[in-house]
Amino acid sequence: MIRSAHILGAHEICRGFGPEQQDLFELPISTLIQRRTAVRSARSGTFTDNMKLPVHRWFRYSAGFSAEWAEQLIRERNPSTVLDPFAGSGTTLLAAESVGSLAYGYESHPFVARIAAAKTHWNQADGRLLGAAEELLRIARQHTLPKLDNVPNLLGKCYTPDVLQKLYSLRDAYTCCTDLFDHAISELLWLAITSILRSCSFVGTAQWQYVLPNKRKIKTADPFQAFGQKIADFAADMIVLRDSGCRSDSKVLLHDARAAPDAIPRESIDLVVTSPPYPNNYDYADATRLEMTFWGEIQGWGDLQEVVRQFIIRSCSQHATAEKLNLQILLRTPVVDSIRDELSAVCNELATIRQTKGGKKAYHTMIAAYFCDLSKVFQALRTVCKAGCTLCFVIGDSAPYGVYAPVELWLGKLALAAGFKSYSFEKLRDRNIKWMNRKHRVPLKEGRLWIRG
Repeated sequence: MIRSAHILGAHEICRGFGPEQQDLFELPISTLIQRRTAVRSARSGTFTDNMKLPVHRWFRYSAGFSAEWAEQLIRERNPSTVLDPFAGSGTTLLAAESVGSLAYGYESHPFVARIAAAKTHWNQADGRLLGAAEELLRIARQHTLPKLDNVPNLLGKCYTPDVLQKLYSLRDAYTCCTDLFDHAISELLWLAITSILRSCSFVGTAQWQYVLPNKRKIKTADPFQAFGQKIADFAADMIVLRDSGCRSDSKVLLHDARAAPDAIPRESIDLVVTSPPYPNNYDYADATRLEMTFWGEIQGWGDLQEVVRQFIIRSCSQHATAEKLNLQILLRTPVVDSIRDELSAVCNELATIRQTKGGKKAYHTMIAAYFCDLSKVFQALRTVCKAGCTLCFVIGDSAPYGVYAPVELWLGKLALAAGFKSYSFEKLRDRNIKWMNRKHRVPLKEGRLWIRG
């Protein structure tokens, strides 16, 4: 991981922009680059700290862990090949590249997989990216402002008309430019536009990236300026990583971790570093709904099941409800043989309690489906992991409706049933202690599940 500041002059970073484009930035370009290339030490093991690190900061995807911790672990283990079966926006892959290990990542959320894959193109020439961005901006500025007809409801709630017109101009310009540039540069431009959508909106965003239309921000960014600043971020970080000698051949696979892929040789993985979705009712499909709506991949919340949820781990009640899961069928599935009695007791209790609740959330089938899915993940991992491999899962436990599910215990047993040799749990922190007015006050924790063998 690059921790020292790498200061670049304006003439180096902006050689692809003409003089007429330098008004894209609110600050002098040299000042902007100096500020944006300074990387400070991380304060804790949260994804927030990654937003100070080159390339990791290109898109904020909160479902992740500390890149510095991942790099330290990979450096200590010194594996030849690393795998992250829940790659998210690419934290483990970038950490492995900084150490010099070959890395693979599975990601089954199509939009998030594209984000991670775009980040792996950091090894492109920064001058080519700057030239491409200049051309895209030229087209966008000259573009007749699009009419705001049939605007999706979510976008109408999140942007003023003038901001939305500029964003649409960038989107249309990108579409026009796609054939002008190679795939890698095109994907970097796509990511730059995608990553400014939140800063240009006047509404708030929750910690987990839900959009809050009733919460207003004091300041919003101009789309053209935000795009120029983001490209400056990209170009500066590309130079930092290039000069550091990082490896640049990690592979992002659009793949479901519940099945072994053909792209990875059997028994080839030395180390697995990952964090699967927690069974905590967070809808990962909804995390990028704003961005997917902007790009026309969905029209509304109802499209998420077909476009995203069907491909990802069943960790939220919305997913379980949409699939109309049957609890008894799930509990009879052979993949949960090793925990069936314990799992059945918890799920049947949840099935009873939900009848007394107004929302009647499908926690009972969600919990059952979650452990069915994670069991399949361990079975798939067993086929690609070497006999002496190490797996580190950053996990959190769960207590829907106040009924405790011992996630670390059940996942450990499922790993043993899949053929791994041993497991242990390392607690990192307590959870569910911040909000004292919560109805459910069952003590929860987060930590690392170590699996060996």
